[in-house]
Amino acid sequence: MQYINIGYGDLVLALILVGITLAVSLWQRLDLHGDLFVGTLRTFVQLTAVGYLLQVIFNLNRWYLVVLALGIMLLVAAANAYRRQQERWPGLFFIMLLAIALGGIITLAIVIGIVLKVKPWYQPQYIIPIAGMIVGNAMIGAALAINRLTGEIKAHRGEIEAALSLGATAYLAVLPYLRSALRAAMLPTISTMMTVGIVQLPGMMSGQIIAGASPAAAVRYQVVVTYMVAAATALTTIMATLLAYRYYFTPNHQLKPPAQNNKT
Repeated sequence: MQYINIGYGDLVLALILVGITLAVSLWQRLDLHGDLFVGTLRTFVQLTAVGYLLQVIFNLNRWYLVVLALGIMLLVAAANAYRRQQERWPGLFFIMLLAIALGGIITLAIVIGIVLKVKPWYQPQYIIPIAGMIVGNAMIGAALAINRLTGEIKAHRGEIEAALSLGATAYLAVLPYLRSALRAAMLPTISTMMTVGIVQLPGMMSGQIIAGASPAAAVRYQVVVTYMVAAATALTTIMATLLAYRYYFTPNHQLKPPAQNNKT
């Protein structure tokens, strides 16, 4: 099977695709051409820089460089999830970081140590791409879950206060809305699992096939990736919501006034 190498000239030709997007924006007066230009430029610069950086890490093959790369991934993911929130309060960034880190590390340890049995564990060609997929999906799950939880608490203050007045703890009073937040965060992943391979061929599977791997081997890797994304999303969102809901209540299990939940 022949592998088709993409050169920089081919990337220039790929700008035809960006031109189609630009044409739609201009035709419908969407005023997206500025963002599209910046996004196109950043895509090239960021991915090119990451490519060269990863090549250095792959060549050196040192565990501490891999750990450093994972740490940067986690910090950027937590910051991005934090910025997506409709309400940002002190401590939320650390909740995001802790949830994404724990959910990601547990999932990564299972995949690398039990499923793939990578030895040594820090082989960058395995751990960095897999960690990137895990952390990226964990980030999205955490952001969706906390945003939904915040909205649910705002919309159902009366019901929560009524439950508290009847003797419910803060956890029991908020439990239905916590579950709603978890469903909202996990549903996109589960929906993808329902249609994977039928509606679309996932990115990792497509990339391996293009690179010359057999479809059967690519499918097996993609199955592992799909399962690990579901696990990372579930672990991260449950930890994030269980840590975050406490912010909205006092130590005496009273719902804080809305004025104390302002965006910072």
